[in-house]
Amino acid sequence: MKMNNLFLILVLALSLLGCDAEQHAGDNHGHNHGDNHDQNHGHEHDAHGEAEPEKGSHGGRLLQHGDLTVELAIFEAGLPPEYRAWLYRDGQPLPPEAGTLEVALSRLGGVVDRHRFSVRGDYLVSDRVVYEPHSFDVEVHAEVGGETARWTYESHEGRTRIAAEIATIAGIRVAPVGPGVIRDEHELQGLLTPIEGRHARLGARFPGLIRSVQVGVGDSVLESQVLATVESNVSLEPYAIRSPLDGVVLARSAAVGEMAGETPLFEIADLSALWVDVHLFGNDARHIEGGLPLEVFRLGDGMSTRTTLDRVLPATATASQSTVGRAQIDNTDGGWRPGTAVRARVTVAEHEVPMAVPLAALQRFRDWDVVFVRIGEDYEIRPLTLGRRDSVHVEVLDGLNPGDEIVVEQSYLVKADIEKSGASHDH
Repeated sequence: MKMNNLFLILVLALSLLGCDAEQHAGDNHGHNHGDNHDQNHGHEHDAHGEAEPEKGSHGGRLLQHGDLTVELAIFEAGLPPEYRAWLYRDGQPLPPEAGTLEVALSRLGGVVDRHRFSVRGDYLVSDRVVYEPHSFDVEVHAEVGGETARWTYESHEGRTRIAAEIATIAGIRVAPVGPGVIRDEHELQGLLTPIEGRHARLGARFPGLIRSVQVGVGDSVLESQVLATVESNVSLEPYAIRSPLDGVVLARSAAVGEMAGETPLFEIADLSALWVDVHLFGNDARHIEGGLPLEVFRLGDGMSTRTTLDRVLPATATASQSTVGRAQIDNTDGGWRPGTAVRARVTVAEHEVPMAVPLAALQRFRDWDVVFVRIGEDYEIRPLTLGRRDSVHVEVLDGLNPGDEIVVEQSYLVKADIEKSGASHDH
């Protein structure tokens, strides 16, 4: 029932996300369409089938003011993205020295990048990199021959708007970016076994007829509790077989009316704690030692528990030719069973880093690893330069600022909404 309710909520959320994206895209018709990118950025139509702004001979956007035209393009073939511009009067090229140009890019979150231009060959070039994402409101100022002109337009990519109530229904959750710990972890395979001294096999002290059996496999027993009664063949007197410890009956071969001999009748173990024996191969056997943090995972359902590697045994396991590391886990609730194969992860070292994000926050967008920054009800990609990672977090070297709010749950829904809204450009 809970799964059905969750499924219905997700279906509703996805539906609402789609409606919101269409409305948002519709609200921006005539504003979002087209960027100033060169042939590596351009496309003929936007996501809604509307024509792109007119392009010039260099693949840039044409900005016209009377008989003055500026062609503005982002060029990034083989070098960091930069603006390039060409000047025209009455359709005829002007030398780049004929005018001055400035472009202001207003990004989500209030950051404004100002690009000033200088002469390079037969064009003007900006003095700074147009870093990703290429998503901004553009303001262009030109002065040519004493004439000034100004143009404004939107060039958004990797951005969408999701109403707060819809984001809540969809389970989209954000958290601020901050420092983290990246762990040097090693994956291991292991086996659960009863702890020595908490495990016993019980037989008859004297051969004889089994008169009674009080417990079965799976029963919990207490220390000194009677498990069975045997009538001795020598004295013909009955005597009790008692449990030497608190535990659980793992095996029973005793049956009323049978003869008790040398074969063990019961196997009892205290399973409130278990050993985890993990196999160490190669370099792991040389630098993994006792005292390191260990996380143990059940193969069936991924349930895990944390403990510490107690020791590395001195001998080598003959069958696997591995060194065995041993830890102890709590099993008070009986959720772990001896003989079960498990997966384990040992942490060899921990590295504190200035910024880290959950792996669950990452998505692929074009050729980038990205997260989604939320500002108000707007969500936008942030391409990242990544460093070290472990099974949970990844270090961020560039692309975010401390305190940025990023989507840490249901990030794939934000990606789907961006792709649905068409808020991206072909690169």
